[in-house]
Amino acid sequence: MMMPPIPTVQPNVAVANAECVTLRNGMKLYILSSDDFEILRLTCLFRAGSARQTIPFSASATANLLAEGSARMTAREISEQLDFHGSYFDVNIDRDYSYISFAMLTKFVDPTLEVAAEILLHPTFPEEEVETYRLKRKQRLKIDRQKVDVRAREAFAEAMFGKEHPYGISYAEEAYDTLTREDVEHFYRTHYTASNGFAVCSGRVGEREREALIALLEQFPTGEAPETTQFPPVEQQHLLRIAHEGAVQSSIRIGRRLFPREHPDFLGMQVVAAALGGYFGSRLMQNLREEHGFTYGVISALVNFEREGYLAIATQVGSEVTEAALEEIYREVERIRTEPIPEEELHLVKNIMTGEMMRILDGPFGIADVTIENILCGRTNDIIAENVARIRAITPDEVQRLAAKYLQKEDLITVIVG
Repeated sequence: MMMPPIPTVQPNVAVANAECVTLRNGMKLYILSSDDFEILRLTCLFRAGSARQTIPFSASATANLLAEGSARMTAREISEQLDFHGSYFDVNIDRDYSYISFAMLTKFVDPTLEVAAEILLHPTFPEEEVETYRLKRKQRLKIDRQKVDVRAREAFAEAMFGKEHPYGISYAEEAYDTLTREDVEHFYRTHYTASNGFAVCSGRVGEREREALIALLEQFPTGEAPETTQFPPVEQQHLLRIAHEGAVQSSIRIGRRLFPREHPDFLGMQVVAAALGGYFGSRLMQNLREEHGFTYGVISALVNFEREGYLAIATQVGSEVTEAALEEIYREVERIRTEPIPEEELHLVKNIMTGEMMRILDGPFGIADVTIENILCGRTNDIIAENVARIRAITPDEVQRLAAKYLQKEDLITVIVG
C-alpha cells in the first residue's frame, strides 16, 4: 500500500517589524502592537547573565531576588498585588542575558507597572531573603548534582569550553556560602542600567500604555555599559567518562563547538540537527528507541550563546547498553555525513521545522520571543521569511555537505556519566 504524499507546508511568514523607540536615557523600547487580544507583555533584557559575573552565583541571585522586597513593598505584598490583578511575573537567566517579564491584562497595565517599577527600579535585596535564597539554592544544587543528566550537562559544558571559561564553568555548591547581599546589590547596580539593556513590549499597546511604559523605563539610570568580558582560550576534552555511584542509567552527551546564530551555515546545521534528533520520528529516535529500545527519548539541537554555539546530542540509556547506544549514535552521525538524505525525509523535516516556526509565531508573545532573538542577532523580523525560504530550498546535497564538514568523528566531544 502506497503512503500518501506528504503535503508541503506553505506558511504565511509576513511578520511585522517592531517599532523602536529610543528613550531619553538611551534605552531602546521595541513595540509590537496587536489589537487581537486584550493582553500585554513587557520583557526587559539586560546583558547580565552568568558570563558577566565575577562572583559565583551573583548573576542568578540578582535576577531571582529582584521581587523579594522593594523600597515600598515586601515580597508578599508584591506577590499579592500581581496575583490580585491576574498578572504574571517571570525571570529567566542564561549565560549572557537576564530576562525579566511581566504579562498582564491591558485594563490592569497601570497597577501592574507600579509593581514592576518596585521590582525593576527599587529592589532592596533584604538580608534575610538573601540568606534564605543562598541556603535553598545550595541545597537544590547539591540534590540536582545527584542526577546523572545534571552532571552530564555540566561536564559537557566544561569539556566543550574548559573549566575556567564562562560558558563552561560550574561552581561548587560551597560558593553560595560566600555570596553576600553586597555582591548582589553591586551586580544589580552595575548591570541593570539603560545602557546595558533594552525592552520589548507586545500585545495591545495604545497611546496610554505606551506612555506608561516609557515613564517606567526612563527611570532606569543611564549607567555605563560594563566592559566586554575577556574570555580565556577554549580548552576541550574529546572524551570524558564520569562514574556515578549507584546509577542505573548513563547520561550521554555528544556534540561539538560550532558558531553563533549569525553564521551563514547556522540554518543549514539546524536542518542537520533536526534530521538527526529534532522530532519524534527522527533518525536517532527511530534507531535508539524504536529499533533497539535503549531509551525513551533522544534529541539533537543547536545551542546558542552570544559569542559561541554548539551542537548537542543528548540521551539517557540503561547502564548495560551504554556502549551499544554510543555506537548507534556514531553510526547515525556517520550515515548523515556519507549518504544523501532521501528527498521524502528531508521534505518531512522541512515541514516540521516550518510548522514549528508557525506555532511559535501564533500570538503576540511568541512573536515577541522571536523578535528578541532577532534583535540580539542584529536582525529585523524580515529575516523570518528569508529563513523559511532558505529551509525550503535546502537540498540533500547541501545537508550532506554540511554534515560531512562539521560532524567528523574526531571533532566530536563525548561525555558519559553513569
